[in-house]
Formats: sequence, structure tokens, C-alpha cells
Amino acid sequence: MSPTAQTTASTRRVVFPFTAIVGQEEMKLALLLNVIDPKIGGVMIMGDRGTGKSTTIRALADLLPEISVVANDPFNSDPHDPDVMSDEVRQMLQEGAEIPVVPKKVQMVDLPLGATEDRVCGTIDIEKALSEGVKAFEPGLLAKANRGILYVDEVNLLDDHLVDVLLDSAASGWNTVEREGISIRHPARFVLVGSGNPEEGELRPQLLDRFGMHAEIHTVKEPALRVQIVEQRSEFDQNPHTFLEQYQTQQEALQQKIVNAQTLLPKVTSDYDLRVKISEICSELDVDGLRGDIVTNRAAKALTAFEGRTEVTVDDIRRVITLCLRHRLRKDPLESIDSGYKVEKAFARVFGVELPENDTAQKNGTGQIKTGVR
Repeated sequence: MSPTAQTTASTRRVVFPFTAIVGQEEMKLALLLNVIDPKIGGVMIMGDRGTGKSTTIRALADLLPEISVVANDPFNSDPHDPDVMSDEVRQMLQEGAEIPVVPKKVQMVDLPLGATEDRVCGTIDIEKALSEGVKAFEPGLLAKANRGILYVDEVNLLDDHLVDVLLDSAASGWNTVEREGISIRHPARFVLVGSGNPEEGELRPQLLDRFGMHAEIHTVKEPALRVQIVEQRSEFDQNPHTFLEQYQTQQEALQQKIVNAQTLLPKVTSDYDLRVKISEICSELDVDGLRGDIVTNRAAKALTAFEGRTEVTVDDIRRVITLCLRHRLRKDPLESIDSGYKVEKAFARVFGVELPENDTAQKNGTGQIKTGVR
């Protein structure tokens, strides 16, 4: 590590390492796959209070490798990719101007519950625009989140209109602000992560459907695991730097694995028969629209790339399909079967495989599946 990198590492806020997080495999897998392919469409994490949702998301952002950004650009513009580049930078490129580039840590932006639309989207100074004839734009949180992670805690308590704005930007990759006939747009491509507690109310089905994946997390019940988590946290709080050093090798290995997966992803292929069967499951479960089909295919490919392969297998689909479809099923208030288990049953039927006798989902209705992410 260079002296500069060491200085940066020592002055940066210490974050609990991602590889040290025990359990919650479903949430970890969903987050990793979205980082490998942001087009999956984000993750909605529903679960009990105090289950490490915020800790895991901060740990993921800290784990990610640095990205190249245009220096002093408020939108973290990519110097090479026009899709995540502001209009100003694109114009400079067309004019042949030299663009200064700096490395930057991937941003994780927290969206406060009381945030206004102006704070989220940014504002246009109309007075300055009219008097000086320039587009005076004050960037908001969406600008800061470009090429990073936007985290909304308690998303089910957020104003529906703001959730719509976030989901529109996440889907299109652009944020447009219009005031008094003046229009400004900037890139806003981010991984949208929402978390919530089911006790505080459900999201509207239309909004829930717009999240690519839906992870359910539960309080760890095993006493030995609970003790391990408590001891780890205590050790980290007492001496964070020493604790981080213990996991440095694992952190670097996982970071490299993510980078390799992002590079490999365009080469991953999925057999036509597998794609047909995914659509057959969506059809059988009466999933509205085609988002379920698209996201399941994307997630299976991302998992294949994460494991260093180029051919999607039936097992890849099995490991992601519940995450991709459980929140898209129509809710029947009189039904006691967990939606995750319904997805697994449909998968078993279409692919002609048997669900294991001791399947976690069968036992307790949590719909959890083993992910293989340690």
C-alpha cells in the first residue's frame, strides 16, 4: 500500500468489514449481485429492527474498489462512459479539452426521512438564470449518489411521491429538474437500497414491484451465533483498526472477486431452455408484467459471473429466483403460505427437482435459501 493510500485509509471513517458479518446470507447476496450488475434494479430489505441492515450496506460501500471520476465534478462523472457523464463533461470532451481524472471511493448516500424533493433532486436558481442567463443548478442527493449506492432506511415511511422520483431515476439513470421553463438533467445511476420493518406497514405493490430484488432478514435465533455477533461487535468497537486488519485479506479477495465478476458479466450466457423455464415460473405464479423475468435472468447471470463462470446453471436460478419474485406475487390475506416458499415450489415443479426435506423455508416459512456467500 502506498503512503498516500495508507494516509487515506487511516483518516477515513472506520466501517465494520463486510466479510466479518455473520449470517443474513440472503441480504448479502442480493447486495453483491446489484453491485455487479446495477441494472438488476436495487434491493428492498425487509426485516426486524437491529438485524444489521444499515451496517451491512455501509460495509458493502466501504468494500467496493475506488472509481475514476472527473475532478471537481458534482455528479461523479465517468471520464469514459457517456451514460454516466454530465452534459458539461461531454461537451468538454467534444471540444477536445483535457479532463482531469481522480480516484474516488464509491459514495453511499443516506436519504433522510424528512428530505424534501429539492434536497433529493436539486434546485435551479431561477433569479440567477434570468438575470445572468446561466443555468444555476444546486445538485441534490441524486447527483451525489451517481455511480454509488443510495440508501433509504424505513422506505415504507417515505412519502410515496419521493419514492416514485427515486425509482424513476434508478430506472432511467437520469434525473431531470424543471422549474419555470428551465430544464436541467444529470446522470443518476445508482444502486437503490431500501430497508424497512414490516410492522411499520407495507409498500404499495406498484412500488415494491419496481425494486429488482426483495430480501427478507430475521433475527438470528441460534444462541451460539448471537454470542459470536455480540463478541465481534464488542471487539470492533474496542479496537476497530486491529479488528479490520484480521479481515484485510478476505476483504481484498472479495473486492477482487467483484471486479472480476463485473469484467466477466458481458461474456455470461444463459441457455434458451432455462430462459423459457424462468418465464414459465413467472407465468405460473401469475406475476404481472415482465420485470420478474428480466430481473431473474440478470441476477442469475450476475451470480454466475460472481462465481467466475460463463454458463448459467439451474442452481444459479434456484439461488436467485426467490429474491427476484417473492415481492411480485399477488397477496392473498387469507393465505398462510409464505410467498418465498410458493416461488420455490413453482421452481421445483417447472425444473422437475425436489425441494429438500429439511428446507428452511418449509420448516419455518421464512423463504430463506442458502447463498454460498460467506
